[in-house]
Amino acid sequence: MSEDIKNNPAADPVEETVETPAEETAAAEPTAEEKLAAELADMQDRYKRMLAEYDNFRKRSQKEKESVYDDATIATAAIFLQVLDNLDRALAQPTTDEAYKKGVEMIHRQFCECLSKLKITEAPGAGEQFDPNIHNAVMHVEDESCDDNTIIEVFQKGFLMGDRVVRHSMVKVAN
Repeated sequence: MSEDIKNNPAADPVEETVETPAEETAAAEPTAEEKLAAELADMQDRYKRMLAEYDNFRKRSQKEKESVYDDATIATAAIFLQVLDNLDRALAQPTTDEAYKKGVEMIHRQFCECLSKLKITEAPGAGEQFDPNIHNAVMHVEDESCDDNTIIEVFQKGFLMGDRVVRHSMVKVAN
């Protein structure tokens, strides 16, 4: 029986194959093909990362460019809103000259159309809920006929460009 084990190395559970030092060296050193494949994978990874960085840079630059336009539009519109306030005051005054009143109404309408082309809208006013992000409460009154935090009167109109405030509304709020 011992001769069977010596003749059949697979039957011997104790016997192990021992690698020679030359075989270890060959297994540890990558071939030229493997080196090139690793270098290619590294270059592809670097290329993908650089492409992603460039794409992020392009998107960030586009957002900054759009932001500059919006900032300039808001700053310019804020200055011209004083003119609109004066047109509103002129329309509120009683007059017997119908041609004068019609002229001021036409200028007011044209001014409002220009604001709408710039995507500037009027902030919510009387009867709406007070929002500290777009309204500036300059007076508080006790009024039982209104809900809490309801705008009762608007002293100066506020304006928005999308979700950005061009000018805050000055309002009277019910407590």
